[in-house]
Amino acid sequence: MYPEIIRDAYSGYWNYLREEILNPGWHNYFYWLIAISLVFWMLEIIIPWRKEQGIIRKDFWLDAFYMFFNFFLFSLIIYNALSDVFVEFFTGLLNSVGINNLVAVEVDSWPAWLQLITLFIVRDFIQFNVHRLLHRVPVLWQFHKVHHSVLEMGFAAHLRYHWMENIVYRSIEYIPLAMIGFGIDDFFIVHILALAIGHFNHSNLNIPLGPLKYLLNNPQMHIWHHVHTDKWPEESKHGINYGISLSIWDYIFKTAHIPNDGKDENLGFEEVEKYPTGFSGQMLIGFKRPKAK
Repeated sequence: MYPEIIRDAYSGYWNYLREEILNPGWHNYFYWLIAISLVFWMLEIIIPWRKEQGIIRKDFWLDAFYMFFNFFLFSLIIYNALSDVFVEFFTGLLNSVGINNLVAVEVDSWPAWLQLITLFIVRDFIQFNVHRLLHRVPVLWQFHKVHHSVLEMGFAAHLRYHWMENIVYRSIEYIPLAMIGFGIDDFFIVHILALAIGHFNHSNLNIPLGPLKYLLNNPQMHIWHHVHTDKWPEESKHGINYGISLSIWDYIFKTAHIPNDGKDENLGFEEVEKYPTGFSGQMLIGFKRPKAK
């Protein structure tokens, strides 16, 4: 059974990816990723926050590769097949103990727009808490360091992260989201909105949001998540400003910290200058046991 699932997952995702590339359209992740990225890159060129930062900033092309790897190639190489196997195994496990339906909260009778808003908020809250785990669990922090190895912030830094994060996020998201009976199959708008906000809060932009800054993550807040770890407050030694799309969680759970706009702060972590600068090195280092201090 599982070999067939793996085969179908590879062939299915390959056909999907081929259609995405060969058939541009309004409902197409591949070209939305390119379009949104170009918009933010143009804004960074026209109205940069850090004017001394280059148009082609440090590691720009590495981050551009990460965008396509994490958004598409990783799913083709392993994630989609692994995900299908996990779902089949987990469903079979539940069936074996008499559980045939995980849905605990029925929202399928709600209007589609309300279901999408609910999904966006619930998913973002789950991701906020997973993000905190990535900082607090030493093994997970070793993988999350890839994202914090960015030394010059720009929109493409949004998707520089280790592929293990995909597995951690999606695994933890699966059960709570499966327990909500969404009656819509297409969450395209939610993914595109999250992509745009993620590009924005990593960008080299300073666009005043007014009171919305307490709701939406933004560059002046998120830069403090990326400042060198020796600048994190002593009482928040694991990290600050964990919000993914929404900043409100940090204000609610008192993890927000914005002493100034953070424009000229150094980024990274202890001995970041010794961290691998290439893709393969960054993919492998997370599996190495950190040296004891």
